[in-house]
Amino acid sequence: MQACTFRPAVPGDEGLILSFIRALADYEHMSGQVVATPELLREWIFEKKKAEVIFAGAEGKTVGFALFFHNFSTFLGRAGIYLEDLFVLPEERGKGYGKALLKELARITAERGCGRLEWACLDWNRPSIDFYTKKMGAAPMDEWTVYRLTGETLEEAARSE
Repeated sequence: MQACTFRPAVPGDEGLILSFIRALADYEHMSGQVVATPELLREWIFEKKKAEVIFAGAEGKTVGFALFFHNFSTFLGRAGIYLEDLFVLPEERGKGYGKALLKELARITAERGCGRLEWACLDWNRPSIDFYTKKMGAAPMDEWTVYRLTGETLEEAARSE
């Protein structure tokens, strides 16, 4: 691996963030679900500060990104970090940048005194699952299922009595 550097996203990076989001959506066969815009990213990441982004760089090129935010564990009594997305450009995979990004997030998690770093992975994404478990030592949470309200279902739940 070439020397990997990290930098936090700053206002003006919205287009770069969106390019990584779109590339990730292509990889996950979900391109049609991306409705994010630079304006939305600016509002929610930089103005409302609801998420953070770090970029990984090598040889003057941005090769990957991670978008994350704090959650809270009632059992631990402290915050954790939830990794929403991690993506390395296809031509840069296998060079250690994904591992470097995860290690950087682990460092940030520990530095902030957070109790855990967690994320979800699509069941079909065997290369990532193998990487997380075999290379990083992450444990799957088999006894948990993620549930989601979104779109019209979310709106209906908000209106219901």
